[in-house]
Amino acid sequence: MEKIKVFIVDDHPIFKKGLTAQLKEFNFVELIGVAENGKEFLEKIEINMPDIVIMDIKMPVMNGIEATQIAIKKYPALKVIALSMFGDEEHLQQMLDAGAKGFLLKNIEKDDLEKAIKAVTQDKNYFSEELITIITSKFVNKLSSSSTKEVMKISDREKEVLQLICEGYTNVEIGNKLCISPRTVDGHRANLLDKIGAKNSIGLVTYTIKNKLVSI
Repeated sequence: MEKIKVFIVDDHPIFKKGLTAQLKEFNFVELIGVAENGKEFLEKIEINMPDIVIMDIKMPVMNGIEATQIAIKKYPALKVIALSMFGDEEHLQQMLDAGAKGFLLKNIEKDDLEKAIKAVTQDKNYFSEELITIITSKFVNKLSSSSTKEVMKISDREKEVLQLICEGYTNVEIGNKLCISPRTVDGHRANLLDKIGAKNSIGLVTYTIKNKLVSI
């Protein structure tokens, strides 16, 4: 079986060393490169292309958000796992918009790392349990009994849209899959945000996973 090629982008030497050690314990992974910032990463993958990039968000020279946008635009098959520090969850929405598929805190456990790599390889989104808990409490309002009833009234079409949002599809891709316009998808997304009480897609996805509104 061919190994999954992984690339690390992070400007903290100690963290990179620890992450490298974890990756070497996986017999299905090959670490093919490391970079200290987004610019260096983009230069290096011209020579050696990974399957998965484990990308820090905050870095000098070029941050993870910009690097992810550029890389995925040029290499659509590339999978990005974003790394977040506790308290930096706001930037995850930007990473989701940029095209990242996996989301982990930097106090990452070996099991979480393995699950994330395997999930994004299958083109699925992955959020660590700890991160889901943090984001849910931060981005999702506490629901009153009346709003809870409203969530229960999610239509079959809204569930289909919600399922595809959680799988990481864009509005255009969702529209194509469901044979509806992107504008109609926008309308369903707005209704879901209102019913669930989420402020953005990250809040929507994490609340959905936490409350098992759809199967992911």
